[in-house]
Amino acid sequence: MARKNYSEEFRRQAVDLYESTPGATVRGIAEDLGIVRGTLRGWLEVYGTGKKTAADGTLTSSPLQSKPPGPSPAVPEGEAPEQRIARLEAGNAALRAERTKLTTEREILQRAAKYFAGETRW
Repeated sequence: MARKNYSEEFRRQAVDLYESTPGATVRGIAEDLGIVRGTLRGWLEVYGTGKKTAADGTLTSSPLQSKPPGPSPAVPEGEAPEQRIARLEAGNAALRAERTKLTTEREILQRAAKYFAGETRW
């Protein structure tokens, strides 16, 4: 059997799909994308963040990868409560915009994977 080559973008999107889909499993994502589970696990080791979206939508540590946590963002000393609220609200808005973007990208990736998987099944 010939070895398949996947673009780095596809690999990163597959990892992002696994990490951002609530309750997703490696098996399920690999089947949806038409790849081998071991391949996806390798990509998770290389491109993964070590975080996973649980079935309830909360962000947790991925059971597949244990990267040491990076430094936490510094909180300015002497920050007034109003400044802190404004900073946190801005961060929250940025995260919501990123989530919307990722949701759209995930939907496009899923549709493309289903399309191409349908093309190859003779």
